[in-house]
Amino acid sequence: MARSKELVPGVGRFSRSQVAEKRGLFKGPKKSEKAAAASTPETVEKTVGGEKNGGKRLVPTSKAPKFYPAEDVRQPKQSRKTAKPTQLRSSITPGTVLILLAGRFRGKRVVFLKQLESGLLLVSGPFRVNGVPLRRVNQAYVIATSTKVELGGVKLSEELNDAYFAKPSAKGAKSAEEEFFQEGKPKAKEAFPASKAALQKEVDSTLIAAIKKTENLGKYLQSTWGLSKGQFPHQMVF
Repeated sequence: MARSKELVPGVGRFSRSQVAEKRGLFKGPKKSEKAAAASTPETVEKTVGGEKNGGKRLVPTSKAPKFYPAEDVRQPKQSRKTAKPTQLRSSITPGTVLILLAGRFRGKRVVFLKQLESGLLLVSGPFRVNGVPLRRVNQAYVIATSTKVELGGVKLSEELNDAYFAKPSAKGAKSAEEEFFQEGKPKAKEAFPASKAALQKEVDSTLIAAIKKTENLGKYLQSTWGLSKGQFPHQMVF
């Protein structure tokens, strides 16, 4: 029985998927078809006859698809803008003492070490002086002071980059039942990595040695900053 037999005019005996299955289209195109498709051009020049339609035209070799998806697939917009590195404020240089204005350690004074590739600032208290560890800070939320720490002999490790602050991916519960029974249990505290602790001690030791060269600089870093009634930051000199 012919595959193209119609039950009624315009309605075939088999559906599109049944015809594709009978023709074996799920196996993919043959090698000879791939080679032929690669060699054939996209358009062919043909001569059109007739008094009004005379001339040559470019005709596509392959027809457009008969059916289109019901929902349009959104194409990502191409941006001509190039990402530029974040420009550092002129008042912030390596060794500058900064005042944090937001976050867990707001009001603390920290020492600026360097700018990371992401544009954030790498700062440290140091931890042994005021309890502020190595952190990334946005320069929009700091006040640069005129106090500086001489970092001439301080060498920062190459490990201190944005990847250093990446959080490990936590694996969730295997099933909904395990997740249900784990809600009442306290979460186990993860131990701080020994490699990061060693790197923090290394940075602290070099920073503290540089801080001790200036009298009362350690006490200055230990003190917190705040505003009293009638004080305005834009009228103050830091």
